[in-house]
Amino acid sequence: MRRFWIFCVLAVMFPYVATLALRGTIKGMENSEKGELLSGRQVRLDRQGYVDVEEYLVGVVARQMPADYAEEALKAQAIIARTCVYRQMEERSEISQTELNMDYLEEGQMEKLWGKPKFLEYYQKVRQAVEETNGIVMEWEGEYIEPLFHRCSGGWTREGDQGHPYLASVDSREDLESDGYLTVVTWTAGEFTERIRQMKEGESLTQEQIPDSIQVIQKDDAGYVTRIQIGSHSFDGEEVRMALGLPSAAFTLEGYEGGVRAVCRGQGHGYGMSQYGAHKKASNGMKAEEILAYYYRDIKISKLFEDNNE
Repeated sequence: MRRFWIFCVLAVMFPYVATLALRGTIKGMENSEKGELLSGRQVRLDRQGYVDVEEYLVGVVARQMPADYAEEALKAQAIIARTCVYRQMEERSEISQTELNMDYLEEGQMEKLWGKPKFLEYYQKVRQAVEETNGIVMEWEGEYIEPLFHRCSGGWTREGDQGHPYLASVDSREDLESDGYLTVVTWTAGEFTERIRQMKEGESLTQEQIPDSIQVIQKDDAGYVTRIQIGSHSFDGEEVRMALGLPSAAFTLEGYEGGVRAVCRGQGHGYGMSQYGAHKKASNGMKAEEILAYYYRDIKISKLFEDNNE
């Protein structure tokens, strides 16, 4: 189970623009027209200096969610990012960027991602999402939750385990409208075999066993593969997803022209908030707190400190 949740965390951190180099320095986000975002807690940057957590979150949210998404969706993402930071910090007043392991974009990278004509508009929009949720986090039974999220589900989000009882399986059929919702990939029998042979216990697989030995053994209620038989071994669905480079574990595998074809729904692990679902709900008038309460069961949304900009 521990290994599975590591896969989930890795999936959360998967970039929506993979070509950008995301390690850099925020450089204080200097701009005389900006109001300071202050929480009293700091992130120690890898290369030099410190930045306040609230200021750091501007670059994190810019990295995690498309800036053209609805404002209330961006606010929900800001609360998610802040909850993740404070969960890792616990009671400390500072934490290193390396320990956080949360990528962010500095201003130059934002401009490269969004383009110069859109940079100022999107930057102000993301910063406003952080400012207007200043200090707001999610808790469950007095503890910060692990706020997993993904780009879009297979139509339903997934139920959490005993360690994550607040992760609810809910209808998110808006995700079917998302760009990239459906992915189709094909491999020759040899290509597919080579990918599986890189996995532990996959070494004995032969090309002659493909595709006839492939069988999905178990799916969860949201339609994500949890166990799949390939050759003589049973594999975890998330591990197979990673080995095949699929965007989601909500997939089917079938024989196709002597090889294998995968039809995959959604992007990401499927736990917690669907970003595209949040965008659609926000576009239809739902507030950030309502969106979060929909995707995370029985949580408490609280404010840690007063807004220093008031």
